[in-house]
Amino acid sequence: MPKIISSVELRSNYDDVSLFCHKYSEPVFITRNGKCDLAVMSIETYESLQGKLELYKETAKGLSDVEQGRTRPLSEGMADIRKRRKHSKK
Repeated sequence: MPKIISSVELRSNYDDVSLFCHKYSEPVFITRNGKCDLAVMSIETYESLQGKLELYKETAKGLSDVEQGRTRPLSEGMADIRKRRKHSKK
């Protein structure tokens, strides 16, 4: 169940909110005038979510490439990687 607190509670209990966010790795929803206004989370949780979004974005690009026929055999890709590594070491 999500944790929901008012903006007044956030101002009064910042340390408790921060501890909660770090301990449970989930956001706290902040209300203002009775309506949901913000979501607060630890920087670690934020960075994790950003990483997942980037992964999903790259996965979608890859799936689009497959659908569009923009693929090649693994052996060709690996040969290119080996060639680039060999040239970068010089």
